[in-house]
Amino acid sequence: MKKEIKKLLDIVTRKGSSKILSFSTPHVFKALQILDEQKYVSRITFCNELHIGEGAVRTLISHLKEDEIVDTIKAGTFLTTKGKKFTKKFSEVIAKQCTIKSCNIAREKYNHVFLLKNYSKIICNGMDQRDYAIMYGAKSATTLSFENGKFVFPNETDDALLEDVKTKNILLKKLKPEEQDIVIIASSNDSFVSEISAINSVLTTLATN
Repeated sequence: MKKEIKKLLDIVTRKGSSKILSFSTPHVFKALQILDEQKYVSRITFCNELHIGEGAVRTLISHLKEDEIVDTIKAGTFLTTKGKKFTKKFSEVIAKQCTIKSCNIAREKYNHVFLLKNYSKIICNGMDQRDYAIMYGAKSATTLSFENGKFVFPNETDDALLEDVKTKNILLKKLKPEEQDIVIIASSNDSFVSEISAINSVLTTLATN
């Protein structure tokens, strides 16, 4: 996974580019997600979904094309065969995502959740994941491990959602976690910030472990 994340970073820090970029690795990751979900993606869609300007979108697409991850036609930008294989590697680890409403473990208006497959052993106490999310504007972040059929805080055994069955059932239904999976939740009063912060937390966690 480190190799794939380094590729995302290389796309952002393209050698020979003199431009100061207004996008980063979480934006590239989200762009790939959008491309994976839609056959063709317009520049306007990228602008709206990534919250960056049209010039930045053109640069992002150009960098992706240099690596033969995407190509473009009149209908929009699309993943190449190489791009589909590259994106699939991420989906094998970053398997699911969803949003949850404010609750005891995530108290902001918007809370974006990602599931990482079989990564519980690399989590220390969740503080690093919180810091990675705060770097992108999140108010807070929570990390949970799925162990013995329940969500627990790192290094603990008690069910973190014992008194919040509604949130627990939503996570079980939408994420379908298995033993040793982890959940990272980034929280903000802005929906895009909660998502991009969660992505940064996920990618940085994978890059450093």
